[in-house]
Amino acid sequence: MLLLALDTATPAVTVALHDGDDVVASSSQVDARRHGELLLPAIDRVLAEAGLKVDALTGIVVGTGPGPYTGLRVGLMTADAFGLALGVPVHGLCTLDGLAYAADLEGPFVVATDARRKEVYWARYADSRTRLTDLAVDRPADIAGRVAGLPAVGAGALLYPDTFPRAHEPEYVSAAALARLAAERLAAGAELSAPRPLYLRRPDAQVPKNYKVVTPK
Repeated sequence: MLLLALDTATPAVTVALHDGDDVVASSSQVDARRHGELLLPAIDRVLAEAGLKVDALTGIVVGTGPGPYTGLRVGLMTADAFGLALGVPVHGLCTLDGLAYAADLEGPFVVATDARRKEVYWARYADSRTRLTDLAVDRPADIAGRVAGLPAVGAGALLYPDTFPRAHEPEYVSAAALARLAAERLAAGAELSAPRPLYLRRPDAQVPKNYKVVTPK
């Protein structure tokens, strides 16, 4: 097994290689505006660090969000392109699940990432491997009663300390955590999700109302 894991659902552009036993190379850079510029060089870098060629890959793991439309689609489209070119399976994995796995907390806790518009993407977890609630996007003040007293991880939690007073790192997901979680689930015979985006809300760009269609005479 040689899995390439990547995620662009947060400001972190993160890539890792997992050989079936553990992560052998990884790279993470935080830049919310340069996902498209940074991702392919990062993949080249981790392959070079591991001394491997791209045709050695046996599978791709990609973070499916939730996350902003523009950043999220960079990772998903790149994963699909590699899967098609190499003829290997592409597996999806929720970005929040990767953060929960990296947090390695016992007892209930919350993962929250920044959804912009003064909102967070969030979910509640029983432990680092078990999500208790559906993924959601809400204003922090609106969920304060539902997360009160719980530890929290992620950039969204760190951004709103009034709602998440027990927030701490990790701030962003790492592809290393995604790779380890995916490898663990695959080894157990679990089926991972399809590599489809979890947007949770409509994109900012909309077709104007009362749009007038002009056709040639």
